Amino acid sequence: MYIYNVTSNIEDKAHEKWLHWMKSVHIPEVLATGKFLSAKMTKVLAEEGTGHTYSVQYTVASKEMLNDYYREDAPRLRQKGQKLFADQLISFRTELEVVDEFFVHRNTATHHLFTYGTLQEKEVQLGVFSRLLGGYDDTLHGHRISDIKVAGLYPTLEPTHNPQDIIHGKVYVLTDDELKKADFYEGDAYERIEVGLLSGKKAWVYLAR
Repeated sequence: MYIYNVTSNIEDKAHEKWLHWMKSVHIPEVLATGKFLSAKMTKVLAEEGTGHTYSVQYTVASKEMLNDYYREDAPRLRQKGQKLFADQLISFRTELEVVDEFFVHRNTATHHLFTYGTLQEKEVQLGVFSRLLGGYDDTLHGHRISDIKVAGLYPTLEPTHNPQDIIHGKVYVLTDDELKKADFYEGDAYERIEVGLLSGKKAWVYLAR
């Protein structure tokens, strides 16, 4: 995963107009290209010089996707900002490669969800929960991956009651609202049941109906 960072300094006289344009027009247009997963806008608090400095960080799944943005969308979108704010705005851009990620498990999130499929994908997590989840490895005994896929595409588990049949997966800790979002994502084709894991924890898991 990569981060496309755009740092901008806007003069005082154009600050409010530019900030409104960024939030309501420019950032939504960048995301509407379909190249990015999310965007975060921050304000630099310890500033030197004049004006106001902001950083917008766009997450993107691959360098190839970012290059597609440069080629297909960036010139058009940058031209709009230059036309509106001309010499009142200075921007520079950097690319960051995500090396690793670390998360805090929060006690307020009380639902444990054992996953073995698409909910482990970062793009899916951002789409469903609007954040990346912090998970840990665990094992489910007495189940195996079914040969029959839901809608011919999506995996599911089947109970075997054989302790030698194991599934290695990831457990994520979710809030009540996030568990409802997971239910909506899985849809009517799956049901959520509670299982016991090798760690001794109880967790929810989705099985085909």
